Amino acid sequence: MFDLLIRGGEVLDGAGTPPVRGDVGVRDGRIAAVGALGAAEAGQEIDAAGRYVMPGFVDTHCHAEAALFDPAVQLALLRQGVTTVLLGQDGLSYAPGSPATVEYVSSYFAAIIGGHPSFAGGRVRELLAGYDRATPVNAAYLVPHGTVRYEVLGPAARPARPEELDAMRALVEAGLADGAVGLSSGLEYAPGRYADATELAYLCAPLGRRPYVTHMRGYGARAAVGMGEATEIVRQARVPLHVSHYHGPAGQLTALLDEARADGLDVTFDSYPYQRASSILGMVALPDWLPTADLAATTAALRDPAVRARLRAGWSDELWPRITLACVTHPDWAWTEGMRLPDAAAKAGLDPAAFAIELLIADKLQVGCVFQRNPPTTDESVRTLLRDDRHTGGSDAIYLGGNPHPRAYGAFGRLLGRHVRELGDWTWPQAVVHLAARPAGRFGLAGRGLVQPGYAADLVVLDPARVGDRATYEAPRELAVGIDDVLVGGVPVLAAGALTGACPGRGLAG
Repeated sequence: MFDLLIRGGEVLDGAGTPPVRGDVGVRDGRIAAVGALGAAEAGQEIDAAGRYVMPGFVDTHCHAEAALFDPAVQLALLRQGVTTVLLGQDGLSYAPGSPATVEYVSSYFAAIIGGHPSFAGGRVRELLAGYDRATPVNAAYLVPHGTVRYEVLGPAARPARPEELDAMRALVEAGLADGAVGLSSGLEYAPGRYADATELAYLCAPLGRRPYVTHMRGYGARAAVGMGEATEIVRQARVPLHVSHYHGPAGQLTALLDEARADGLDVTFDSYPYQRASSILGMVALPDWLPTADLAATTAALRDPAVRARLRAGWSDELWPRITLACVTHPDWAWTEGMRLPDAAAKAGLDPAAFAIELLIADKLQVGCVFQRNPPTTDESVRTLLRDDRHTGGSDAIYLGGNPHPRAYGAFGRLLGRHVRELGDWTWPQAVVHLAARPAGRFGLAGRGLVQPGYAADLVVLDPARVGDRATYEAPRELAVGIDDVLVGGVPVLAAGALTGACPGRGLAG
C-alpha cells in the first residue's frame, strides 16, 4: 500500500540510463518502490502512460529569494519541472545580515531580488526556515560574499583588514553551519568587486567539498581574466569551483575548463539557453570608478556635470542599442519598460546617455535591463556549452519588472523542447543528468536528483512530444508546456497544469 502511485510511465532515473517502463510508488514523502507494481494499491494514482517520469529539476542559478512566495512564480517554476532552486547567487542576498545590510541588498538589487516580504535581518538558518513548508518548491542557499562584506565593511572600496577578514570568515562559517551549500561571489557587482583573490580564498577555505560559486570578474572576451582569478581562488582554498552563467566563445571557454581540469581542479558551471543577458543597468553602464556600493553617493555623483562629462567620454554609442529596459520602479518612468533604451530616450526628448543618467537618478539606480552581450554570444556557443559534461542547468531567473528576461519562465522548457527534442544536444537520459542528478550531487542535496527507493519523491511527469517554452522577449511571462504533474516530497504540487495549493517545499540544508 502506497500513498501515491505513478503508473505506466517511462522512468528516467537520473543515472544516464535509458528509460524503463514502470511504476513509482511513494510513501511518507519518499520513493518506496520503482518497477512493475501492478498489484499495488494507493490512495492516489497518476496515469503517466506516454510520458516520462523524472526526478525534479534543480535550478542552480535563480534569483527567487522574494519571488518564491508568489503563486505566479511557483507556477512558472513547476511548469518547467523545477522542484528546487539555489538562492544566494552573485554574492548578494539577505542573509547573514543586519537590517541595514538587508536594506542595502534590497535597494542595490531591487531589480533582481527586491525586498523580502518578511525577513528583515538575521542568520542563514532563519532565512531558510522561512521557506520551510511555505512554498511548493524547495530552496537551498549559498552564503553571499557581497552581503558578508557589506555587513563587515559597509560600502568601503578597499581591501579588508585582518580583523575584518576574520569577522567575514566567522559569518561564512556560521552560514555553512546553518546549512548553506556553498559560497557565492559577484565580482562585477558592489561591494564584491572590491575584494581580491586573497580575500576570497580566505573566506572559501571553510567550504571543504562545498563549491565556490562565482559570477566572475570577466566573461566573453575577458573570460580568461575571470577564470584565471577564479581558479587561483580555489587553488589557494582547495575547494571546488562552480562558474555562474558561463558564456562567451565556446572554444575558448571549454579550453579554460580543460586547463583547470588538467591542473587537478574540480570545476563545473551553469548556463542558460539564450543569447541575451539580464542584470541591473548600473552594472551594465556604470564604471568601477563610481562608488556604486554607496547608492546615495553614486546618485549624487550622477548630478555632477564633471561626472556626466567623464561618463559620456567613456561610453560607446554602441552600448545603448543593446539595452532593453526590463524593470523601472519609478512611476514617472514605468512607461519605459519593454522599450529599447534609444527609443525610450527619443520619446523622452533626450539623447541615450542623458536619458540613462536621468533614469538612474530618478529610480535611485533600481533599474533592470535585458541586454545583448558584446561580443554577441552565438547559438553554437550556447549549444557547445550545454553539451559539456561539466554543465548544470540554471535559468538566472529574474521575476521582477514589467518586461523580464524570458529565461525565468522558459529556460528549462527551452532546454527540453528545443535542445533535446528538436536539436538533439542531449538525449532524454542526458537531460536528466544535467538538470537533476548532477546539480543535486554538486551541491550536496542528499537524497535528491534520482528516481531510486529512499530518495525524496520530488518527481516530474513530462510529455516528451509536447514539452517546450513559450516565453519570448516580447511576451516573457508565457508559461512552459508539457509538464502537468509534479510532486515535491511526495505531495502533488502541480496537477493538470495547475497549482494544487500544497506547500511541502523545504528549506534545504546541505
